[in-house]
Amino acid sequence: MGHGIIAWIIIGLIAGWLTGKIMKGSGYGFFMDMIVGLVGALVGGFLSSEICLGGVGEHGLIVSIAIAVVGAVILTWIVRLISGKSTA
Repeated sequence: MGHGIIAWIIIGLIAGWLTGKIMKGSGYGFFMDMIVGLVGALVGGFLSSEICLGGVGEHGLIVSIAIAVVGAVILTWIVRLISGKSTA
């Protein structure tokens, strides 16, 4: 089951917002959180397909959001490691 562009935007918004709430510290702003969510969906989809769980577009909306959030959390963690941005 594939998602259309509107669903990807919704998944990105939700994943970015949830990642901002899960990760301690300040977020990156509305648009950057959305971008982190969308890129996180790609990261999460890649990781889930590598461990044979299927990609983001192969599941329903809720599972796709969960996979995107996991990817966005990993991406945020890596970005903070590289940039040296504090988590507090």
